[in-house]
Amino acid sequence: MGILLEIIIGVIAVVVLGLVVIIFNTLIMLRNNVNKAWANIDVLLQKRHDLIGSLVDVVKGYAKYERTVLAQLTRMRTSWANVQDDSVNDKIKTSNQITRALKTLFANVENYPDLKASNNFMQLQNSIVEIEDEIADRREFYNDSVNEFNIKIQVIPYNALSGILGYRQLPFFSASPDAKAPVQWKS
Repeated sequence: MGILLEIIIGVIAVVVLGLVVIIFNTLIMLRNNVNKAWANIDVLLQKRHDLIGSLVDVVKGYAKYERTVLAQLTRMRTSWANVQDDSVNDKIKTSNQITRALKTLFANVENYPDLKASNNFMQLQNSIVEIEDEIADRREFYNDSVNEFNIKIQVIPYNALSGILGYRQLPFFSASPDAKAPVQWKS
């Protein structure tokens, strides 16, 4: 009877250890997917950041009356450069503010036919619009990855090990309330 009990205890220990390994590996895989998804967004945000400087320079020459939007974009671009690499929440907030300012700028371009006719401006605008579309696509993938991770760390038996590992819920990349508001056109 003693050998049978030792075998049963050994089998239970192997099963528990196997379960812990599976849970640990799953949590690591999900966390890495979130990090990869964010890194993909971060690359696009940096690309957009680099284009904004050129856009501001081109618009300055044409749109003398858009100084407030240009100043806002320049200020946000500086804020972006000062955000710490590991501060996802700050990057999301700054990105949403930049998106809103770009929407306002592009909406007000209608008032400047010379600017609309500028090849440089049109190329920059198209590049930024393409990047914004890519960011939206990548944001969806990031949010799916975050959702899967957040669910997993809350369900049994994953929640026990995720608590020990210090995993906490991660933020979604969602539009700020002011980004959802209609763009104000100037006439």
